[in-house]
Amino acid sequence: MATTTAPQQAAPASPGPMKRIILIVLIALIAAGAAGAGVWFFMSKRAPVAASAEAAPAAPAAPLFFPLESMTVNLQSDDGQQHFLRIGLTLKLGDAATQQILTDHMPEVRSRILLALSNHHPDELAPLEGKRALAEELKTLISDPTEKGSAPIRVQDVLFTEFVVQ
Repeated sequence: MATTTAPQQAAPASPGPMKRIILIVLIALIAAGAAGAGVWFFMSKRAPVAASAEAAPAAPAAPLFFPLESMTVNLQSDDGQQHFLRIGLTLKLGDAATQQILTDHMPEVRSRILLALSNHHPDELAPLEGKRALAEELKTLISDPTEKGSAPIRVQDVLFTEFVVQ
């Protein structure tokens, strides 16, 4: 019988244990680098936002506007004619607590305003400067404490919503 021997194919050499260790270490280094880069990327994006938020002053609270009912008052007159002032006011306040104080003492506040207005001449109120001076006078007048020993009422501004001199 004839025997033929077939050439035996060599089995592929399996990588040695050293190559496997190097491959695992290389994959671990790439994963750690990617994780570090991701952390740096997200932290660098958030750091300027946090720094700018700390550096920027807090936004002031929105003002509170408190409208008063329109008032009509007789003005002083030297010419013998009767002059009237119809005025509408809105107060600019800092907080709701001030609004509550004004609401609680509204009859007293309105009385102060009416007495102060009746003390003016129509000629004083006609120019723009006269109106500005009246607004400052009313602001000071309203800011006065309503009760002895209490703190002054904080009125930021007095705004005219109606102003008719007749």
